[in-house]
Amino acid sequence: MSRPRIVIVGAGFAGYRTARSLSRLTRHQADITLLNPTDYFLYLPLLPQVAAGILEPRRVSVSLSGTLPHVRLVLGEADGIDLDGRTVHYTGPEGEEGTLPYDRLVLAAGSVNKLLPIPGVAEHAHGFRGLPEALYLRDHVTRQVELAAAADDRAECAARCTFVVVGAGYTGTEVAAHGAMYTDAQVRKHPMRTGMRPRWMLLDVAPRVMPEMDERLSATAERVLRQRGVEVRMGTSVKEATHDGVVLTDGSTVDTRTLVWCVGVRPDPLVESLGLPMERGRLLVDPHLQVPGRPELFACGDMAAVPDPNQPGQYTPMTAQHAWRHGKVCAHNVVASLGRGQRKTYRHRDMGFVVDLGGAKAAANPFGLPMSGPAAGAVTRGYHLAAMPGNRVRVAADWLLDAVLPRQAVQLGLVRSWSVPLESSSPEVARVPGRPERTGTDTGSDLGKAPGQGSSEPDGEPAKTPPSEPATTPPSEPAKNQPSSEPAKNQPGGEPAKNQPGGEPARNQPHTEPAKRGPSGSPRASGRPRRAVEAAGPRPARGGSGKPGKASRASGTGSTGKRPTAPSGPSRSARPPADPGPEPPANQPPPGPDIAPGPVKRTDGRAVEGDS
Repeated sequence: MSRPRIVIVGAGFAGYRTARSLSRLTRHQADITLLNPTDYFLYLPLLPQVAAGILEPRRVSVSLSGTLPHVRLVLGEADGIDLDGRTVHYTGPEGEEGTLPYDRLVLAAGSVNKLLPIPGVAEHAHGFRGLPEALYLRDHVTRQVELAAAADDRAECAARCTFVVVGAGYTGTEVAAHGAMYTDAQVRKHPMRTGMRPRWMLLDVAPRVMPEMDERLSATAERVLRQRGVEVRMGTSVKEATHDGVVLTDGSTVDTRTLVWCVGVRPDPLVESLGLPMERGRLLVDPHLQVPGRPELFACGDMAAVPDPNQPGQYTPMTAQHAWRHGKVCAHNVVASLGRGQRKTYRHRDMGFVVDLGGAKAAANPFGLPMSGPAAGAVTRGYHLAAMPGNRVRVAADWLLDAVLPRQAVQLGLVRSWSVPLESSSPEVARVPGRPERTGTDTGSDLGKAPGQGSSEPDGEPAKTPPSEPATTPPSEPAKNQPSSEPAKNQPGGEPAKNQPGGEPARNQPHTEPAKRGPSGSPRASGRPRRAVEAAGPRPARGGSGKPGKASRASGTGSTGKRPTAPSGPSRSARPPADPGPEPPANQPPPGPDIAPGPVKRTDGRAVEGDS
């Protein structure tokens, strides 16, 4: 008898717990495959500390292959499920496509940023759901404070050191609390010329901070925020966002270069393509986390509407605590469906919540006991250490170092603004030129944009076409300027990267128009959304399979055309191309303080390493 094949889509709290429990329960008698865009499990509750420079990114990233024995890891994003043929179609990180057959399928793809139909938000705001977004926010905030400190104009200084956070839930509250401490520490070491100080604002239409928590904890969090100078405006949100600032619903205007969007999350768009019963965007399941009418299909985490036994007629909220518990019950029921053991009904007991407010401040109610101050801070960090599936010693060491040493406020420049668009349906992966992207389907968002379209560059300037060169690249054109051939950016002094003595720019570089594409061939179009639900035009068939009954993520039917293959690039010994090299993503601004004018070319007749 063949071994049963179990495929898990997503390695968030629910997917990771399911894989870990299945590895133990199946006793190596099943083939377990985990499909995930990254090779790590992200511990989301500590992400604000990454943005604030307390923890390094790898501290909150737990290796999947290192902590999940006997589980096969496949890197990729599911973009179609054939329910009748029992196969999952996915696209790998380098554009390759594949298919995973299954006997049991667990959907645990999680959630993405929630958008609202507010003008300008999709173009000028950034979310906080993935590691790339946290790294971008840390670089961006650091850059704005440094630019504000060097500015002589008082209005420019005020705009650059004003930071607006929308959404006073767990994430928004922690981002504002940690962010205020981070910028205050920067200003103490490098005071601003105008004498101004950073200004943080926390907005929400709710009547109080963290309305889902106990009122005493909510009052504690608001008190800590106000003590740190954070302007808490309840009953207020953003009416319109522009490059220069935001217009609030109370009619006031705030000049700012930073808009952090933490209004909530929505289920991953993958479930919308399945054609199964849903509840507010979540896949309906029974108390055993099984999809009715599909005995081989299970769902858990944020994308599943799981009945709440404590509140009849309601569903469990989209929190990490529930997702972690879903995974354990789901693993037991998957094994039971294979003939081992009895099924379990999902039940939970509320053990309380913890909110880290930075430093020694926190708000917690373990087992219903409200706490604040240093005691709550100790309970909060102890809970996180106990809940993390790995990296505990490294996290504790970083906390200890942060308590005795000043933070390192530097810009790494690893993540660009257009790499983390708010409408992305894959916030855990930074957008890469030449790679197909998945975008959401919310009203008011500008979908299907290539990198650089409708976004802001890291230096705060909007991405736009140079006046001397009209935009000629349609939205479906592939984004160019591959990372392997990108020049160094964020050079000291804010000048473009140069390789010539005496401050001369690198030769053979364009100055008034983007560089032309090299001979490496045409990469896959990044402007076509991978997970868009609306029709996005015909797409090539998956190797000509064209199986009937497949629930494709795009509503448009695929064509039978073949994918064009890109010719191979020049070898290291070949002569460099005659044209200037790959051009940047569409609608990028001309070379400025944060953007190098193009890839640096060698002058010895050899191609630069990584140049394609």
